Parts: sequence; structure tokens; C-alpha cells
Amino acid sequence: MKVLLLNGSPRANGNTALALVEMEKIFAAQGIETEIIQVGRAAIRGCTACGVCHKKGRCVFDDLVNETAEKFAQADGIVAASPVYYASANATLVAYLQRLFYSTRFPKAMKVGASVAVARRGGCSSTFDELNKFFTISGMPVASSQYWNSVHGGAPGEAAQDAEGLQTMRTLARNMAFLMKSIQLGRETFGLPEAEPHAWTNFIR
Repeated sequence: MKVLLLNGSPRANGNTALALVEMEKIFAAQGIETEIIQVGRAAIRGCTACGVCHKKGRCVFDDLVNETAEKFAQADGIVAASPVYYASANATLVAYLQRLFYSTRFPKAMKVGASVAVARRGGCSSTFDELNKFFTISGMPVASSQYWNSVHGGAPGEAAQDAEGLQTMRTLARNMAFLMKSIQLGRETFGLPEAEPHAWTNFIR
């Protein structure tokens, strides 16, 4: 089993990375492979709604999105972690996720998703909610923890003092591992839930 850990911070070794490393330790103990992908410092532009991905199965902008699409296809779970900017996620991470989820044609149902928000003080809940929407629109179960998935720290390394936040990360990783393993057993025993053809309905006709 494998989990992709997306670091949405431009600081590769900041507090967001610290939160992900705390999860990484638990995944390793559970025998789950992980890979941290540094998204926050990448040059990623937003989607232009060109529609090329519907024809080619990949984004027209050949950057980190296309580089990691196959890794996402093979992963059992994905964690999107972001620092909080104006009560929202890092715009680079959001642009990456929008294009990654929209341009890839493979089924994402029953991959497990989790979001993590890291802030000096406020805005974690709105960021947490923003990131979870990528999973819920894709049929992906969302892993939970003992509290909302947030860690607090301002200066680099300060999150190490947030004992409850780090415990929340460890609990999240354990719950995510259990959920992924349970889904794997369920897939082997029962198969995946039946998927109906999508009924596209516009509000304006």
C-alpha cells in the first residue's frame, strides 16, 4: 500500500513538513509506503478550462501535475497538507489539486483522502473544509482523527511544541491506515460499490 503526502508549503522543511513527517512515522510502522511530494514551491498555473485533458487524458501544461498523475493512480491514499493563507490553502496547492483531479480520468472512488491545515493561529477549519472537497466530489472516503486535522506553529519548527496537534496527526495516520486496509479487504471480498452512469443535470436549460 502507498500514500502520497502533498506538502503544499513553499517551505520544504517548515511546520507543514513537520506534520507530514509525524504521519510518515506511523505509516512506516504500519508497513505502508509513503512519498512526500513538494508542491508548494513548484511553478504551477491554474486551469484554463481548455478541455485538452478530456481528449489526451493529461493536462496541457506539462508540469508536476502530469509528473505525479500516475503516482496518484497507483496510490491507496493521499494527504493534502497546506499552510493557512488568509483562511484558505496555499494557492499553488489548490491549482495543483484542481488540475490533478480534473485532468486525470482514472477512477478515484475508494482511495482514502485526508487534509491537514497548519497555521500560526486561525483559519485552519476553513482550509480543512476547502481541501476535503476534492475528496468528497471524487467518491473518496475521508479519514478523520481525534480533532480537526490541524497543527499550530508560526516560526519554522514551532509546530513541534503543539503536542495535541502532533497527536492528531498520528491518530489520523493510524485511522487512515486502518481505513485503507479495510477497503482493500472489502474490495477483495465484495468488490467496489456499483457505479451508475453519471446523470449530468444543468440548472439552466
